[in-house]
Amino acid sequence: MPTDAVGRFLAALEPHRREAVAGRPREEQERLAAAWEEELGSDDELDTLDELSPPAAEAEAARRVMDRESST
Repeated sequence: MPTDAVGRFLAALEPHRREAVAGRPREEQERLAAAWEEELGSDDELDTLDELSPPAAEAEAARRVMDRESST
């Protein structure tokens, strides 16, 4: 299991999104991983989900970050 933020973020992504993000420059991957960590830390709904299923909470936060990314 990856221990750095980028690796954990990539692991939480859906496979098709993981490939797309893995092909981006490292700086962009780090920016997305930071946004993912912010999402995990700031959303109370995700805190509740994290208690039940940490992988599900991480996947939901990753989905939200990527949805925002694609809408900008």
